Amino acid sequence: MYVIFLKFGPNRAQVAQWSTAHKQWIQAGIDDGIFLAAGSLEDAQGGAIIATGVDKRALVARVTQDPFVAHGVVTAEVHAIAPSVMSSGFAELLSSNKP
Repeated sequence: MYVIFLKFGPNRAQVAQWSTAHKQWIQAGIDDGIFLAAGSLEDAQGGAIIATGVDKRALVARVTQDPFVAHGVVTAEVHAIAPSVMSSGFAELLSSNKP
């Protein structure tokens, strides 16, 4: 499982220009079963995505195709997480999305 942090970068002023394409990119990740959830970080610092069902190299390649990343609106950090304790519902969700 991965958490992707998308923190505003040098071209933050271009958010409106790339917003529609960024939202389409997120929806494609959800439709493909890679992204489980996406949303904003507090204090308008950027966003975060929870992803699973893909190896890190493929995920990083997908993240570089985000229009916000490609155009410097955000910088991306991909962090792998290996949960050791979780609810049964969450465990089932993760196991259903394994590559």
